[in-house]
Amino acid sequence: MIGLTNSENATVSSTANTKRLARAMMVSAGEFSLILACCNSVERQQQVLNWLTEFSSADIPEIILAPGADTLYTPIANTIGATQPEALMVRGLESVEAINQLIISTNIMRDEFRKQFKFPLVLWVNDEILCKLVWLAPDFKDWASTTIRFDVPNNQLVEPEQQAISA
Repeated sequence: MIGLTNSENATVSSTANTKRLARAMMVSAGEFSLILACCNSVERQQQVLNWLTEFSSADIPEIILAPGADTLYTPIANTIGATQPEALMVRGLESVEAINQLIISTNIMRDEFRKQFKFPLVLWVNDEILCKLVWLAPDFKDWASTTIRFDVPNNQLVEPEQQAISA
């Protein structure tokens, strides 16, 4: 029973947060903004992207970073070329082998993002990548208008389980 209730709450929360994401992209249309979408599950990310098509009529291209990527700026610039999409999703940060270097270079290049990209940039991160952004790219991370969570942090999952065990 508790599992079903938690599952229903997670779905309701994800739906509401998907609407928040669509609204954040719509409000920032035509100008650079950084939106962090935090999700620890690749499957949940895909589910949210499917829901997003229901809540937004925008055509939102997606970049999946290669494990060998060493910058964030270059793959984005190469993908969009001279176009300016309505918004852009970037996924795959968790699979980048040199993630610390990528994050540090992103912080160094942060001004180029605002100069060159006139659209909302949605970075899909997990808890680990979010922490690395805070520590390795604080100036870039501070540009995030919002961090939208699509799942419960791991430490919040442990507490109910521990309470059930001790009861």
